[in-house]
Amino acid sequence: MGESTDPPFEITYKNLLNNMPNTNQKNFPELPVVEESELPLIDLNHLYLGDTERQACKKLIAQASREWGFFQVINHGIPRDILEIMRAEQVKLFKKPFEEKKSYKDLNFSAGSYRWGTPTATNLQQLSCTTMEQFATTVSQLAQTLADILGEEMGHKTEFFKETCLPSSCYLRLNRYPPCPVHPQMLGIMPHTDSSFLTVLHQDNIGGLQLVKDGKWIAVKPNPAALIINIGDLFQAWSNDLYKSVEHRVMANPLNERFSTAYFFCPSYDTVIQSGVYRSFSFGEFKKQVRKDVELFGSKIGLARFLVPSSISRTHGGSDGGSSGVSTDYSTNGFRDAAYLISVL
Repeated sequence: MGESTDPPFEITYKNLLNNMPNTNQKNFPELPVVEESELPLIDLNHLYLGDTERQACKKLIAQASREWGFFQVINHGIPRDILEIMRAEQVKLFKKPFEEKKSYKDLNFSAGSYRWGTPTATNLQQLSCTTMEQFATTVSQLAQTLADILGEEMGHKTEFFKETCLPSSCYLRLNRYPPCPVHPQMLGIMPHTDSSFLTVLHQDNIGGLQLVKDGKWIAVKPNPAALIINIGDLFQAWSNDLYKSVEHRVMANPLNERFSTAYFFCPSYDTVIQSGVYRSFSFGEFKKQVRKDVELFGSKIGLARFLVPSSISRTHGGSDGGSSGVSTDYSTNGFRDAAYLISVL
C-alpha cells in the first residue's frame, strides 16, 4: 500500500470525531438546505468593442460588486490551455505523499507555505482541507484591469493599483479539498471574507462554494468557462462600503475531491487604505490585527476593528452580507491541505 496523499485528519482530530455521536449536537448544528444560484455573468469581450458596449460592461462589473460582491467573467483573456496545464500540475502536486509535502522535499515550498487542517481546532466545524502554489502571469493582468474599472466607476482615475499591488505583494493559493465522508455537512473551509482588494478564483465542476446574499447562504453553480471574481476587505474599505466583501465558505464533498486556485490581488504591507467609513490603516496593520484576533478568539473580526465611531451604529449588525459587522471569518485552515506562494510573478 502506497503512502497516503492526505493529511492525517482522522488521527489528529480523533477526539473531536469520537465526541460527535450524531449530527444534532449543538456544536455541529444541522445546516439548512441551500439553494443553488448562478452568479452575475459578464462577458469581458465587450470591453474591447465600441464605447457603448465598453461602458455598459464596466457598469455591470460595478453593479455586481455592489449588489453581490461576487461575479463571474468569460472571455477573460486567460487561455484554456494555461488553465488546463495549471490544473494538471496542481493535481500532480497534490498526489505527492503527505510526508513529502509536509517536509517540502523536492518541492518549491518555503517554510510555512504548506498548511493543512487547524492545529488548534476545538470543534469539528473548524476542520478543512487546502494547498497553494502558482498560477499564471495573465491572471494578474486581469485583476489589474478589473480593479482599475472599479476605481473608475467610483470616479477615481488613478495609478493607485499599479503602484501598490505589485507582483511581490500578490499571491496564489492552490487548494485541494479531499473527499470527506466523516460528516455529510463538513465545511471544506470556514465562512470568511478575503483580506485582499480582489480575488480571482478558478474552480473545477464539483461545486461547494457558497456565499451570503440578502442574508442567506446560496450555493454557486459551477461554470467551467468562467472565472469567479470577488471583492475583498480592502476594496470595501477603499470604496467606503460601496463594493461588498461578502462572507463565503466551501462545503466538503463526501465522494469527490475538489480543486481550485485563488489569486489574491493585494498591496504591499506599507500601503495605507484611506476611507471615510474606516480609520486609515496599512495593509500590514490589518493583517497583523487579523492574526491577533484569530489567536485570541479563533476567528477574524476584520473591518469592524477599524470602523470610525460615527460609522459603528450604522454598519454594526448590518444584513448586506459584507464584512462591516463582526465576521465569523476563520483565517486558520479547517479540514484542508494548503500552501501559500508569495511573489509568484
